[in-house]
Amino acid sequence: MKKLVLVLAAATFALAAPLMAGAAEHGSMDMDHGDMKMDYGAMKMEKGGMMTMGKVIHQGKVDGVKFTVRAIDIKAKMEKMGMKETNHIMVMFSDAKTGKAMADGEVTMKIVGPDKSEQVKKLMGMEEGFGSDFVLAQKGKYGIMAKFKLGGNKVQQFKFWYTVK
Repeated sequence: MKKLVLVLAAATFALAAPLMAGAAEHGSMDMDHGDMKMDYGAMKMEKGGMMTMGKVIHQGKVDGVKFTVRAIDIKAKMEKMGMKETNHIMVMFSDAKTGKAMADGEVTMKIVGPDKSEQVKKLMGMEEGFGSDFVLAQKGKYGIMAKFKLGGNKVQQFKFWYTVK
């Protein structure tokens, strides 16, 4: 009996290892939300993939770094999984002079809703940008602020207003 339990445990681990390794990669774009997986439309992660989806909600430049912020409406998919997040927010950075993508670093985003509620999340690196899921369920004006440190450089930030209609 002990041998059977050990064999079953080893087999379970062996079968789960490739899945865990795959979940750790962001190239598959299966986002791990606890025990649930989100495939964002089962898209292939070709150059531009998810980073060209959704709509551009803000663009700007800070100290030689250009950035583009995009939002994808994921409300329907999240509701099916019993989750409250409504939008996947992504930020892509590039060198303002060369246009080269800057995807090595850390980004933290804070969103203040029309009701003054706050969401603060560290964005996950994915493709050539960073992203996470947020709740933008209420109509009204949202304050969006981001702090970022790319490639070991200094901490920089940007902020803007976004209106949900």
